[in-house]
Amino acid sequence: MKTAPSAVRSKRKGGRFWKYRALIVLALPGILLMFINNYLPMFGIFLAFKDLNYTDGIWGSAWVGLDNFKFLFASNDAWMIIKHTLLYNISFLLINTTLAVLLAILLNEVKNKIASKFFQSTVILPNFISMVIVGYIVYGFLNPELGFVNKFILEPLGKDAVNWYAEAQQWPFILTIVNAWKNVGYSAVVYLAAIVGIDSEYYEAAVIDGAGRWKQMTKITIPLISPVIIIMTLLAIGRIFNADFGLFYQATMASGMLKETTDVIDTYVYNALMVTGDTGLASSAGLLQSVVGFILVISVNLIVRKFSKENALF
Repeated sequence: MKTAPSAVRSKRKGGRFWKYRALIVLALPGILLMFINNYLPMFGIFLAFKDLNYTDGIWGSAWVGLDNFKFLFASNDAWMIIKHTLLYNISFLLINTTLAVLLAILLNEVKNKIASKFFQSTVILPNFISMVIVGYIVYGFLNPELGFVNKFILEPLGKDAVNWYAEAQQWPFILTIVNAWKNVGYSAVVYLAAIVGIDSEYYEAAVIDGAGRWKQMTKITIPLISPVIIIMTLLAIGRIFNADFGLFYQATMASGMLKETTDVIDTYVYNALMVTGDTGLASSAGLLQSVVGFILVISVNLIVRKFSKENALF
């Protein structure tokens, strides 16, 4: 008597599950954490389409359709904050990627193990510093009266002190520098891991052929780590409609005089939420940012896949 094909498939699946039972058990805490942290909060999507009444609760509150989304575009500043969000994130992406790749290549040139570990730890350290602390570090440099820049740079040069927290036009450069200082190190370590994995025979052959450091970097290193660069870029593009709230709120000390150049979607929604207490507004903004990010990731991945399937994220 022959065994039914469905029974054979079921038996194979059961055997595969039992074979990898140890790995599945090890993965369960991570899967549970991902479910609680990433998927459970998705039920809050309903709030984006409701006028939340705490007395009636989430399910009892009235549906308002897309009214919560209209608030984002009702203000005269709506397009300004969207423009700020996009321009900042595009500049962060381009500058940070370039600096991270160059830094990773420089770190790879450090052959002493102790020195290499020291430099790697040093460059990645800012990534673990809270944005609240970063805000006070920036304030220590830019304090109008006792800040390092005014007291020890501008004054000795005979120049007038600058009230940095009232000069909005300076902050696109300041925020770009702060963001690079905080995030470039982490990306550099990721790229360094990719560089270390490159077979040394490529470089040995290049040296024999008379290729210098520049040729080795442009013809070997960067092309071979391009898949990692593409993946990191795709992940960054997914958050291009999201601003780093800590950076734009804490680093600027929430100064209202800087809003013309530092107000982004996240700070705009936060300030509106503090004034109106409208939870639906915050939910609709978060949903809009997620949907736009998802569409961007899919679109850019399709473009990458069209030219190079092996470098696509999926």
